[in-house]
Amino acid sequence: MSDTPQSETAVTITVNGQPVVAEKGELVIAAAERAGVYIPHFCYHPRMKPVGMCRMCIVDIDSGRGPALQPSCMIEVAPDMVVNTESDATKKAQDGVLEFLLLNHPLDCPVCDKGGECPLQDQTIAYGPGESRFVEEKRHHAKPIPISENVYLDRERCILCDRCTRFAKEVAGDPLIHFTERGSNTEIATFPDDPFSSYFSGNTVQICPVGALTARPYRFKARPWDLVETESTCTSCSVGCRVSVHTSRDRVLRYQGVDVDPVNWGWLCDKGRFDFEAVHSDDRLGAPLVRGADGELAEVSWHEALTAAAGHLRSALDGAGAGSVAVIGGARLTNESAYAWAKLAKGVIGTDHVDAQLGDGLPAEVVLGLPRATIDDACTAGGTVLLLGTDAKEELPVLHLRLRHAVVSDGVKIIEVSPQATGITSHTFASIRHQPGDTAAVVAALLGGGAAPAGVDADALSRAREALGAGPLTVVVGRPSVAESAAGAVEAAAAVLAAHPDARFLSALRRANVHGALDLGLAPGILPGRVTLDEGRDWFTAHWGSVPAATGLDTAGILAAAAEGRIETLVLLGADPLADFPDADLARRGLEGAANVIAVDLFRTASSDAADVVLAAAGYAEVDGTTTNLEGRVSRVSQRVNPPGTARADWMIAAELAFRLGGDLGVESVEDVWDEIEQVSPAHAGLTLELLASDEATAGFVVPVPVEVEPAEVAEPAEDGDSSAEADAAPEAEAEASAESEADDAASDDADGESDDEAALAVEATPAPERPALLTFVAPAPAAAPAATDSYSLRLTVGRKLYDQGTLVAHSPSLANLAPAAVVHLSPKDHDRVGVGVAGVTEVRIRSAKGDVVVPAVADKALAAGTAALAFHQPGASAAALIDAGAAVTEVRIESVEGGAS
Repeated sequence: MSDTPQSETAVTITVNGQPVVAEKGELVIAAAERAGVYIPHFCYHPRMKPVGMCRMCIVDIDSGRGPALQPSCMIEVAPDMVVNTESDATKKAQDGVLEFLLLNHPLDCPVCDKGGECPLQDQTIAYGPGESRFVEEKRHHAKPIPISENVYLDRERCILCDRCTRFAKEVAGDPLIHFTERGSNTEIATFPDDPFSSYFSGNTVQICPVGALTARPYRFKARPWDLVETESTCTSCSVGCRVSVHTSRDRVLRYQGVDVDPVNWGWLCDKGRFDFEAVHSDDRLGAPLVRGADGELAEVSWHEALTAAAGHLRSALDGAGAGSVAVIGGARLTNESAYAWAKLAKGVIGTDHVDAQLGDGLPAEVVLGLPRATIDDACTAGGTVLLLGTDAKEELPVLHLRLRHAVVSDGVKIIEVSPQATGITSHTFASIRHQPGDTAAVVAALLGGGAAPAGVDADALSRAREALGAGPLTVVVGRPSVAESAAGAVEAAAAVLAAHPDARFLSALRRANVHGALDLGLAPGILPGRVTLDEGRDWFTAHWGSVPAATGLDTAGILAAAAEGRIETLVLLGADPLADFPDADLARRGLEGAANVIAVDLFRTASSDAADVVLAAAGYAEVDGTTTNLEGRVSRVSQRVNPPGTARADWMIAAELAFRLGGDLGVESVEDVWDEIEQVSPAHAGLTLELLASDEATAGFVVPVPVEVEPAEVAEPAEDGDSSAEADAAPEAEAEASAESEADDAASDDADGESDDEAALAVEATPAPERPALLTFVAPAPAAAPAATDSYSLRLTVGRKLYDQGTLVAHSPSLANLAPAAVVHLSPKDHDRVGVGVAGVTEVRIRSAKGDVVVPAVADKALAAGTAALAFHQPGASAAALIDAGAAVTEVRIESVEGGAS
């Protein structure tokens, strides 16, 4: 619904005697609400199709033939329409509707979780009868019924508004709850033996207008008047959904989605909704740990821990130099903390071995350099979306909802190029299956540049070509599989950009603030503000004092160097390579090969347990700052609770370590950090604290923001890692200082017998460096195609699931048991060839050059022959045991295991 009607489609109506300008096609209920007139309702929701079920929104509407009671959620505005929401007929109708809705309602408000924020409760008081005329016994049902792991149903409270069922069917595409029975026996139910196992089930609890659906993690925890609500941004993935964080007694009790038009429309996935439980997990680190003489990690003071960490860093610097220090991680951090750590690593320590990605993303210069799209761009009516590799439903769930809506409601055509079926496959215009490693070849064939690889459906290619010229093109590009190189996806993106220069790209990297971390320099060869090391060298040397001399290593390179003994001190910044890096063998050898490991984390993990120093960090809802989503949209995150024990914000830890290393980040608050980012980072210029605190900031700002920014001036190079805040000087200030000092300069000339002209000429000879330009995408040289597999081998594709054994999920009781067991998917041809299902065989052994695992196998018709598909980080088997991070593709051989695992 448009808040500002377009003049050429404007319609004027009268609501309660006042003229209202509405949009042609707008519903009466929406137009009235925008004009400040609230019409009570239950079934109506602005993000779903109207159904006119509850009849609560009946008002007097006169379209020229006299007033008549009509449901305002079903009637579109018309010229000269007269609407009366306060007539006697309207009031009597609303009174009657409420009386019937309460006929069998249990009136258990004192124990209902919806009490205090219940539309039925509020509207009964505002519009309903003072008392009921019905005295018969009310209907009773067993209460509550768990219809999923986290959603409970109380049938007595249900008013049959159809909101939950419409959401499940229309929005989520998971029609797992529906009306059953007829007449007065109608009720909401799930199908037999089929729970409401939707990734988006929590949304039905939020939009339920009564307490019929409640969330198990929040039941009986608080009342609305106990809660403090603060808007923030979800950091469970990189979509950046806006949320309201509800806290009480210094504890986070729930998240609710906030309707922000450019991003999430009020929806959240269940992982983002329920992983708040990890914030207060008993396993949170509340104090730093240092490994003692007995070899065990023990709690120590912050002074002792920071001194020990700085000692390890100083030892590496004094020994093999800055190149012997490396930093892995940073996607968990806020933008401010990412900048502080980038400045510490690259400006104070001097190392460029820094990478926020854990070998499962795309090169930073690709993510930052490709012309970027927004979610709205991808969902533009009549447009085309090319999906390269990623399964948005599993990795970026709310992006999946937006894309699905775009297809169903706005005529967007999706072309999917993927090794296996995804959550959006049933809605694609064309879906092209291929073997791992063939992405670039398939896209080349799609663009008419060559023959398609064997096994690719020619009809699907032809259909996809038809859609490419149908409208604006948005490419959603991600890593098709962590078991293959990123080179294929990069080459494919380059080919699309060359063929369609107007195409825009939406990154499908999944980690929370990975885009902010890359923007702010936590990547090899990248400095804050989307500039390359070489392009930004003079600018950042002037502000920081120094920058690394050469481009460093990514995570795979860092771990390989550590395994060879070339990394003296390895810093893990909210990273757990032993669990998250695709090549488990390389991760293990890398951590064992590093002389010293420093971990900064929320929890003890497999990797931090191997560290010499573990620094306890503050996490989500415990820090203020900003985060950046996959569009490049910067939005606020807010502190609502205190971190456990003495855990500290990551930027504070970076500042403390810089001080102990003889440097100074020059910041004392998160506001100081952002001020410096705005001054120094070319991509963030003009995005001031004032703008971030304005009313416009609810939806965030896509950077770079379209504002004129005066070029920052640098009086002289900063030294020893000093902040750039004092180094920048406005031209006006320089002019004033010059005028005030003229007399002193003249006196000094007379006294010394020497003019300052020579010094002035020296300053003029070394002008302040210009703000560097943002990097642009440069197509890489084509990578060699993977060698053909032999007749005994398959190519492995490894994707992510929403629920896995990751840290946040594992420490959220409501989610911890939802990760599916590891299962390998094979095409029916390959499934039969290895003998699964014959003579009691139910499992297979998968072997690669790195290792082997035993898992159940299932046939999957949507999988290309010659491909084996396995999910990453699932219970039962580790796909990381099979993957070679240095190979273009991972080849495996599969053999049956008679009678199960051996």
